[in-house]
Amino acid sequence: MSIKESVREFWDQASCGEALYLSSPDQEGYRAQAKARYRLEGWMIFPFARFHESREQSVLEIGVGLGADHQQYAQAGASLTGIDLTDRAVEHTRCRLQSFGLQSDLSTGDAENLAFPELSFDVVYSWGVLHHSPDTQKAVQEVFRVLKWGGVARIMIYHKWSVVGFMLWLRYGLMSMRPFRSLDDIYARHLESPGTKAYSRSEALKLFKDFTYVEIKTPLAHGDLLVSSVGQRHRGLLLSVARSIWPRWFLRRFFPDNGLTMLITAYK
Repeated sequence: MSIKESVREFWDQASCGEALYLSSPDQEGYRAQAKARYRLEGWMIFPFARFHESREQSVLEIGVGLGADHQQYAQAGASLTGIDLTDRAVEHTRCRLQSFGLQSDLSTGDAENLAFPELSFDVVYSWGVLHHSPDTQKAVQEVFRVLKWGGVARIMIYHKWSVVGFMLWLRYGLMSMRPFRSLDDIYARHLESPGTKAYSRSEALKLFKDFTYVEIKTPLAHGDLLVSSVGQRHRGLLLSVARSIWPRWFLRRFFPDNGLTMLITAYK
C-alpha cells in the first residue's frame, strides 16, 4: 500500500475531530462540533482564515474535514469550492452544508493534482492538511498554480520545533531508549496519519518560495499546552499525568513561538 493510500485509509476511518467532537451527523451534532473546535482554536482560526472578508470571493478549501471552516466561508458569502482526499469528509461536509441550507462545489480530490485551471481562485485555504500529503512541495506548487495573481493562500502545516514535538520525542525517543531518533521519523510514525511531516520556518519558506510575500506565525496552541487531546491517536494514563503537571506558565513565558501550528499567509 502506498503512503497516500495509507493516509486515505487513516482519515476514512474518522475525519479529523470526528471521534472526539462529533456526536451525530446532523445539525445539532455539527453545531456542537464547531463549538468545541472554536473553543480550542477559534482565537487562531478566525484572524487567520478571515472568513468575513470572503464575500463574493472564489475560495478553495483543500481538506474540508468535518466542514466547520467550510461552513464559515459559505455563511460569509464566498463562491466556494472544497475537496478532500476522502469520501467520508466530503459527505460529512455536504451533509453539514445541506442541513444549514448552504452550498459549495464539493468533490473528492488530491492536493498534489488539483482538478482546476490555473488562476482559478482568490483564496486557497487549508488547515492541517498539506503536511499529510506525501509530496507537500507539489501540493504547494498546485496551490500557487490555481491561485490568481494578487490572491492569497492561507495554509496551516505543522511546525517541527514545537512543544508537541518535544513531548513526542520524550515518549518515543528518550523513554524508548532511542534519544537520537529524528523528529522527522517521530512525526511520521506517531503524530497522526502515516508519513505526517512538520517543518522548520526555513523549510516552510522553501516550500513557498514562488510566492511574492510569506508571513509565518507559530503560536502555542491547545496541544502544546495540554489543554486538549494531542491528536486523535493519543490518549491514556501517561498523557493524563503529564496534563496535570504541565508547566503552562513556563511555556507561555519562554517558548511562545514554539507551537505545533504553523500559520502561513502567502501572497501571489
